[in-house]
Amino acid sequence: MPPAAPSATSSVLEALRSVLGAAGFIDGTAPEAERYLRDWTDDYQGAALAVLRPRSVEEVQALVRICAKHRVPIVPQGGNTGLVAGAIVDGPPSVVVVSLERLNRIRGIDAVNFTLRVDAGAVLQALKDAAESEDMLFPLALGAQGSCQIGGNVATNAGGINVLRYGMTRDLVLGLEAVLPDGSLWEGMTGLRKDNRGYDLKQLLIGSEGTLGIVTGVEVKLFPRPANVETAYLGVGSFADAMALFGMARRVCSDLLTAFEVIGSECIALATLSNPETRVPLEGEWPVHVLMELGCSSAIDGRALIEALLGEAFEAGLLGDGTIAQSRAHARAFWAIREDLVEGQAKRSRHIRTDLSVRLSDVARMIESARTYVLSNWPGWEPVAYGHAGDGNIHFNVMPPTGLSAGEVRERGTELLDGLYGLVRGFGGSFSAEHGVGRSRRAVYWEWLTPEQQKTAAAVKAAFDPLGIMNPGCLVSD
Repeated sequence: MPPAAPSATSSVLEALRSVLGAAGFIDGTAPEAERYLRDWTDDYQGAALAVLRPRSVEEVQALVRICAKHRVPIVPQGGNTGLVAGAIVDGPPSVVVVSLERLNRIRGIDAVNFTLRVDAGAVLQALKDAAESEDMLFPLALGAQGSCQIGGNVATNAGGINVLRYGMTRDLVLGLEAVLPDGSLWEGMTGLRKDNRGYDLKQLLIGSEGTLGIVTGVEVKLFPRPANVETAYLGVGSFADAMALFGMARRVCSDLLTAFEVIGSECIALATLSNPETRVPLEGEWPVHVLMELGCSSAIDGRALIEALLGEAFEAGLLGDGTIAQSRAHARAFWAIREDLVEGQAKRSRHIRTDLSVRLSDVARMIESARTYVLSNWPGWEPVAYGHAGDGNIHFNVMPPTGLSAGEVRERGTELLDGLYGLVRGFGGSFSAEHGVGRSRRAVYWEWLTPEQQKTAAAVKAAFDPLGIMNPGCLVSD
């Protein structure tokens, strides 16, 4: 595709300012731009000519037309909570960042059809609250749900803790509205659950990470809100036992099982680092902790079901100890351990993150292989394993020795990551279960594609974005 050749002059930026008004335009050198140019992990620092904050779909169209005319590259940005530099561009300022944060209306809830329409800049928690106000559920659940935006969730095909039952973001989206790279509006929100007319173009936009257009509106599926939620915190002897327990839980609980998280015992010290009040609800020390949840209607005795499961697991020798939450507050305390261990890693130091995915049958072997690799080849580095094991997703992170500078961690971490990616590739897995590709993983993504897959990906990009102005450098190789 022809390379973008930005010719951004003061007149172009002034034209953008005139479309958006003073409240919608931030100069890239202004202090107010800083929060749009640095990711929340503090791993990536970006630069931009300006940050554009449209408040309507029409303003998005107008600014895209101006940028297309002058070939100014555009970086769409949601809540800026990503982990792969998908919305951060380093180097000299040559792009405009388009933040959707002011395009954030709940357009409407249809209780009869169990659907919700919303602007792309709405924060995920706002969707969840709106659904709950109508006694319904929007099940996408992430650690960043108080700040990430639904448009960003769509653009990255976000996962989270409820994928086991409800699927990834692409499984929850009925329709989209998006501004294409020429400024035209693609509309596809019909509310239909079955529509078999040709190409499903919304699925190309989902997970495209802003490289094909800017999502401005989303229509999502809602579900009945479970009246009965049971949460258990369990201790088991190994990851193999944890996955055997998962298999038993799937057979006993079927699709009532909404979440199945595994937590290596090494994670607990990190949770405590984030929250010194952390208390593990288990007797004794257990190598692996399991956080399991099921949800059902009031017609089903969820407590009896989970008690029967745990009794069967104990008799089979899979379960060492466990506790069932007695209240919602009790359940929140269980989940706080899972959330705090993530915050604890950030407090501890800059570290190596992964987002690995393998078949369910390979989860335990992959974790043990990765641990062996780190402990044998990287003395002083500490493996940390946890994740949504019920869907095959493990976050196998590595904490560096104390005293290493951020530069040393990043430099040495590249080699460490290569080793871990080689392991997961040997299992026929993926280096990105839910975080996406962005810029930080673009090289490995492109390397893993076959020549035919590379050709197809490049053709899709060229068809949507012939000028190459949409999020250049992200996902698709230049």
